[in-house]
Amino acid sequence: MQSLNQDRDILRELARKVAEIAALPVQEEKKRLWRALNGLSPERPMVTIDQVCWNELNADEALSLRCSDELCRFYEDRFRKVLYQWEKFPVDMVVEEYIRVPLALIDAPTAVNNLPGSMFGMKIQEHTLATDADNDVVSHDYENQFTSIDDVMQKIRMPAAGHDEAETQRRMEKAHWLFDGIMPLREEGWGYDPYLSCWDPIGMWMSMTDLLMGLVDNPDLMHALIGRLVAAYMSMLDQLEEQGLLYRYPQATIHTTGAWTDKLPAPGFDLKRPRTRDLWMYAMAQPLVSVSPAMYEEYEIDYLMPIFSRFGLVYYGCCDPLEHKMDAVRRIPNLRKVSVSPWADRRSMAEQLGCNYVLSSKPNPAFLAWDNFDEEAVRKDLMQTKDLARQYGCPLEIIFKDISTVHRDPSRLTKIANIAMKIACD
Repeated sequence: MQSLNQDRDILRELARKVAEIAALPVQEEKKRLWRALNGLSPERPMVTIDQVCWNELNADEALSLRCSDELCRFYEDRFRKVLYQWEKFPVDMVVEEYIRVPLALIDAPTAVNNLPGSMFGMKIQEHTLATDADNDVVSHDYENQFTSIDDVMQKIRMPAAGHDEAETQRRMEKAHWLFDGIMPLREEGWGYDPYLSCWDPIGMWMSMTDLLMGLVDNPDLMHALIGRLVAAYMSMLDQLEEQGLLYRYPQATIHTTGAWTDKLPAPGFDLKRPRTRDLWMYAMAQPLVSVSPAMYEEYEIDYLMPIFSRFGLVYYGCCDPLEHKMDAVRRIPNLRKVSVSPWADRRSMAEQLGCNYVLSSKPNPAFLAWDNFDEEAVRKDLMQTKDLARQYGCPLEIIFKDISTVHRDPSRLTKIANIAMKIACD
């Protein structure tokens, strides 16, 4: 095993390369364009590519980690992916001019673990199947952990959010030793990219089949579940806010999209005491895709309203088509972006969103998975979306995500990036 000094040499060289890119004038220009979009006065559609199949992109070993220390490998992974993406498919990404050092938070999702679970006393019980051992996209068969309201009340506990100050100090001291003189550091509290979905984690705690059947056969149990989880989230947010442990700088991303905005932080912002209303949040209810609009409103929007209300801006939706649920979605306070998935009726969504919200379009990742990469099909699909956005006056962002395969051809990401940027800039 190599020494920590050797790890430091590797990281400092990578950090220098990232710092050079972060200092380019184009970074401020991209931030300006994101602010315009998020202010509903876009100059052009914005484009990002995220959640890619990194396991298929390492043919030249550029992504292979060479550090031995666990924390060093955490930073190395970030740097290598930034450098790779900047070279191969940058689109409208912004390379940050600082290094984020995660606070050692207790009972809150972190930069390393962004899914709720352990802080609520829950552990996912599942079986998985994989067709590619190197890909983190696998099939899940979840076990139901709730058969009674007593299960809900006993198993989902209220979090006790806090801060391990000694561990954070250790992390900061190590980061200073690693990076001083190259890039500034920022302590990363909770909320850099805050995910506050309820039904997605519930689906992982009880299985999708049991979740959907429960809504019909055992509504008392399901009301208890969603009510308990919302209360747990609210408790976590209250504690993080009271202790000054929220993210205190302008957010760079919100659910794979640019988050720069002139609307946040809210008036009265105190750098030492950031509040939830100074932040974006995002949420979704993908397991409820097949329920009626009335049931969706009852179990999702009505319950999450206290969470939505406390944040400055909200991004809503993911892979779930929302065209039949927009009356409920539009009730969300401070709603700014709405996901339009590959399975949504894009025309209906564009008509309903109009100029009041950002249309966050998600092209079908299957374009990248076919045996033959059809550039003309991609171009046609993107032009249809752009034309609909123009017709209905929608601020538009094009977000390529959930890319589980590129058919082992990394060049497809470069090609799709070039196509998207040409259409966005024309």
